[in-house]
Amino acid sequence: MKPLQHPTIFLEEKIHRKNNQLLIKFEYDETLISLIRTVNGASWSKSLKAWYLISNPENLSIILNLFKNISKVDISKISKKTPFRRDLTDEQKQLLNQFYLFLKGKRYSQSTIQTYTFFIADFINFHTKTPLAELTNRAVELFIETVFIERNYSVSSQRQFISALKIFTVFCPQTKIHNLSLERPKKSRILPSVLSQEEVLRIIQLTKNLKHRAIIVLLYSSGLRIGEVTNLLLKNIDILRRQIKVEKGKGRKDRFVVLATSYLPLLQNYLTTFKPALYFIEGPTGKKYSESSIRKFLFKSVQKAGISKKVTPHTLRHSYATHLLENGVGLRHIQELLGHAKPETTMIYTHVAKKDLLDIQSPLDTILLDLNKNDKREQKFLLSGNIDL
Repeated sequence: MKPLQHPTIFLEEKIHRKNNQLLIKFEYDETLISLIRTVNGASWSKSLKAWYLISNPENLSIILNLFKNISKVDISKISKKTPFRRDLTDEQKQLLNQFYLFLKGKRYSQSTIQTYTFFIADFINFHTKTPLAELTNRAVELFIETVFIERNYSVSSQRQFISALKIFTVFCPQTKIHNLSLERPKKSRILPSVLSQEEVLRIIQLTKNLKHRAIIVLLYSSGLRIGEVTNLLLKNIDILRRQIKVEKGKGRKDRFVVLATSYLPLLQNYLTTFKPALYFIEGPTGKKYSESSIRKFLFKSVQKAGISKKVTPHTLRHSYATHLLENGVGLRHIQELLGHAKPETTMIYTHVAKKDLLDIQSPLDTILLDLNKNDKREQKFLLSGNIDL
């Protein structure tokens, strides 16, 4: 096995900004820095001289997976602190295995199966001394109040747990947990970060590597998710019809997206130069290209472009949708192109599109305009003038 070339990463927990934080420390390394910047919620602390994010098993798992096969991760300072260590009986393990197979039979994605099984395993472990037939809604509330609050789980994770529990009560109907009375907490509405059209062009222009440029342009011009690009097969690119067929996207749905006419010369150049055999982008051995590699070179291009915003491959998708809306494309068409199951998901772009907002005049502008029109004899009032320092 090829030895890891990057510095060891040390993890520890510490109270910072009134929260229990997971500290990520390592010697200066551009690759590790570019990777940690892709993690939502990760920030740099000058005082701690470390990166940090909320400490919980969810974020710990993200960090361990992010740096797997890239760098050694030392968790000796936090492994003893991991709360709620599971101590499941053989009967409980068998039940969870059957639940896992039940989810598999329902054709859920592997990621969903693992997440749901993880939450139900913790729930059963928390109430290990309580028979299944005696579990009630109060048992669910107690688990959330204790485990979720102490572990600083996100609202999104809590919603996933409720979804997992709803399915578990179907699989295991002898519980006294009533599906209909279980409510998911409202999802946080966080507006997506969006690049301007000029910023997108600047990133593309400063990406000199042909393969890297072909990937970045495709991410933006067709609004694809990063996993949809790495899984894209050559046979699903129809140059004559200017279409790409996305197979088994999120929610196992197929859809067609537009292949930009202006992208065709770059695409032909890339295909002629690299000659991929099966996938649109392939690694050195002909296998699928890694998502982490895309994040790394995109980060470098963003740095070269002098853009201070946090930019990930998904930012290009957000920018694609927002720019379509600003150019007058209807929400229904954007929903189809993005592969959203619900129109409400697409509606978030109405809050970041700037075209209509720019047509709205601030009341301050109106006041000053009226003042200058009605009193032409006086010197025009300047907001920036006559300031005493």
